[in-house]
Amino acid sequence: MNNRTYCVYNQTRECFLSLSVTPADTTFSRLKGLIGRLKLRVDEGLWIVPSCGVHTLGVLFPLDLIYLNESHQVIHLIEHFPRFRIAPLRTQASSVLELPTHTIYSSQTQPGDQLLICAVEEIASRFNKGSMGPLKSRTQAFGTDLHYRTAAQEADLYEANGSGKQ
Repeated sequence: MNNRTYCVYNQTRECFLSLSVTPADTTFSRLKGLIGRLKLRVDEGLWIVPSCGVHTLGVLFPLDLIYLNESHQVIHLIEHFPRFRIAPLRTQASSVLELPTHTIYSSQTQPGDQLLICAVEEIASRFNKGSMGPLKSRTQAFGTDLHYRTAAQEADLYEANGSGKQ
């Protein structure tokens, strides 16, 4: 049984898309995919490799689909792909990520973004070596985390919104 899992990090947007993607890299694992699963946790996903298209026949929940070329660059996105459908083929794709719905929206992933797909240990060593930018969570990437703002920045925000801090 295949117990390998990978992290998916969007280097362009500096955020994680998933912390537990399982590769479907054998004929049987690609055919089975997510069939029979009742749900997909927010941090889970399936990486279909090789693939230029997928289906959700027998899948009981919608998915976000990210088509990647050989260098893991995003070439096509489908948000909230319905169950019991056949997704379009993208001949330039070499793999497809099946992720929980809202992953594309919350990470602001777009065509052209560069993804890094690797084991947890490898991504940790890359951050420790400084070969990647500073680690940002999704909320930090969008600047919505108030405790990362200074008191002056917070006061300016209240003033800009027309309400004084009480």
